[in-house]
Amino acid sequence: MDLVVATREGLYCPPGRFYIDPWRPVDRAVITHAHADHARAGHGAYLAAAAGEQVLRARLGDIALQTLPYGESVELDGVKVSLHPAGHVLGSAQVRIEYHGEVWVASGDYKLAADPTCRAFEPVRCHTFITESTFGLPIYRWQDGRTLFGEMNQWWARNAAQGRASVLFCYAFGKAQRVLASVDAGIGPIVVHGAVAAVNDAYRAAGVVLPAALRLVEVADKAVLQQALILAPPSARGSPWLRRFGNYSDGFASGWMRVRGNQRRRSVDRGFALSDHADWPGLQQAIAATGAERVFVTHGSVHAMVRWLREQGLQGEAFSTEYGDEEDGDRGEPIVAEEA
Repeated sequence: MDLVVATREGLYCPPGRFYIDPWRPVDRAVITHAHADHARAGHGAYLAAAAGEQVLRARLGDIALQTLPYGESVELDGVKVSLHPAGHVLGSAQVRIEYHGEVWVASGDYKLAADPTCRAFEPVRCHTFITESTFGLPIYRWQDGRTLFGEMNQWWARNAAQGRASVLFCYAFGKAQRVLASVDAGIGPIVVHGAVAAVNDAYRAAGVVLPAALRLVEVADKAVLQQALILAPPSARGSPWLRRFGNYSDGFASGWMRVRGNQRRRSVDRGFALSDHADWPGLQQAIAATGAERVFVTHGSVHAMVRWLREQGLQGEAFSTEYGDEEDGDRGEPIVAEEA
């Protein structure tokens, strides 16, 4: 018996009678993380990692939520379920399912790179592994964090010396907090869009330490903006809020910036290849560490990853899902309106 099957509502565990990150309303959902393509409103009951409770409630409101610390297990209709760190964003989890000696792991989204704002990815041994493949092509190989954030600091410092604000477009949940925790806050003030500030509050409520960041309405002296790093979601581009910064240099933080030409297509001054997903070597490393002989691919470069898996002698298959790509902007994400 397959422990997870694809249905119209989402990935379903028949013996446990629960869904994993379903995209249509169901009675019982196990959630890997709070990005909108994985955590949707309308389910009867939710189970998620305790570390992500603040963000999940901030995004979905008053839901029937049961939380589980990483590594602890609960039985759902005789199926043993536990949640393990995925390293993607705060509270992200891999779902381990055990039934009659068979073990499956649904990873959700994950990364292996260091991130001070969330628990690091922990490989979980299993018979069958369900993986993403957002950046499942050999071209995608990330720089180490020290080098990447060093380049980001240099860009910001150079702009500040020239009296220009540095506007960095980045995903409001996960990416923005990672940037905030990793840049050199001594270069100048940091200002955040309301969408970013709302998630920052949830991170701080969960105990994550982040440097001070101001909303625009909290900046008394507008001259300080010329020294500032401004973190904003891509949806803020071209908005009246952005025009208040006058002369600025803009950048975009996304794994897609690894492809030559995407910076030009985004019409930004600078691109930073920063992703909260595993790169090609990371995907290979994570899959190998599970020891799984059977691997399902859910989204991203699905066909390329399935082909590679089969070349390695593994049983590579695909699930058809409705998971999206938060790297590409804010599709499907609630955006908090910024103050007038």
